[in-house]
Amino acid sequence: MDVLGFVWNYGVMFLLVLTVLVFVHELGHYWVARRSGVRVEVFSIGFGPEIFGFYDRAGTRWKFSAIPLGGYVRMFGDADVASRPDAAASQSMTEEERRVSFYHQPLGNRAAVVAAGPIANFLFAIVALAFLFMLYGQPYSPPVVQEVQPDGAAAEAGMLPGDRIVMLDGREMDRFQEIVQLIVMNPGQTMDMVVDRDGERIDMTITPRSVQLTDRFGNEHTVGRLGVIRGADKYVRLQPLAALWEAARETLNLIKGTLEAVWQMIVGVRSTEELGGPLRIAQMSGEIAQTGFVALVWFMAILSINLGLINLFPIPMLDGGHLLYYGIEAVRGRPLGERAQEFGFRIGLALVLTLMVFATWNDIVQLRVVDFVVDLLS
Repeated sequence: MDVLGFVWNYGVMFLLVLTVLVFVHELGHYWVARRSGVRVEVFSIGFGPEIFGFYDRAGTRWKFSAIPLGGYVRMFGDADVASRPDAAASQSMTEEERRVSFYHQPLGNRAAVVAAGPIANFLFAIVALAFLFMLYGQPYSPPVVQEVQPDGAAAEAGMLPGDRIVMLDGREMDRFQEIVQLIVMNPGQTMDMVVDRDGERIDMTITPRSVQLTDRFGNEHTVGRLGVIRGADKYVRLQPLAALWEAARETLNLIKGTLEAVWQMIVGVRSTEELGGPLRIAQMSGEIAQTGFVALVWFMAILSINLGLINLFPIPMLDGGHLLYYGIEAVRGRPLGERAQEFGFRIGLALVLTLMVFATWNDIVQLRVVDFVVDLLS
């Protein structure tokens, strides 16, 4: 692949995907802020120097900036793009300015504005998946075992062909796809299962086998395997309300799965090498875009969910960190002191930068970036 082909297939698609998701996230902040009476000064896609932009009738500067790896909404009263309060400017504000200043809003309004970004990402995922379920259909196969493979986890647990899995890990199962999601995320973890066998419910425990897989992008994963064969997948088109309901359920399952994966990394059950950064996302964006529109929308929905979840982590500088401060304010009856908030933001910045460096290092190692660049330029 030549340099132009590489840039188009990976760089451009990555920026398009990221721009859409960042816009959705920041639009959530902007929409709730405006409806709370807050003046929004800047809506930026990207950081750094402005490339181009315009003012709307409310006086907000909408712009694209030079570093397209995120974005921000700066509201009246913010000191910087991290939305830290400008304490000095706050002292000299008039009463009219205080009414449109973010940090002079009631606590509930501020929390709603901050939470609106991640919520917008979750809503985007629901709408995107609902669109696919209506237009292309939802993948469906009944939770019935067609064949039990010898020496697998299912055979060890005593499963038989024809068993219908009705509950797994305390959750009701309607589709085999839901079973696969749970099994894949829990390699080597013992789980409770209830199967229906000829009308009789049977309780059993199952421990998915741990299997090392390499995906089409060259990334290695440890996944769980049940050791059964299911029926062929069908794609069932859904009516709008049913599509929204199923999309919401799918989004909730993806949120649970992501949180479980993060927890498994924290406790050491899952390798942190699976944590990817911008380079791996760029690679996956380009590869998936070439496979078709449906796969790209699925990928964007998953990324949108991850973006919303990451921003809800209770780390200063992220939305979750602001919500943590507001929770403390609600308990204390007054905000944290300026020095405490500044200290927290510095810790948050260090954590975020450390995570970015770690994820990017994983990308460089997993994708063999140095070897690729040498081959590309030779």
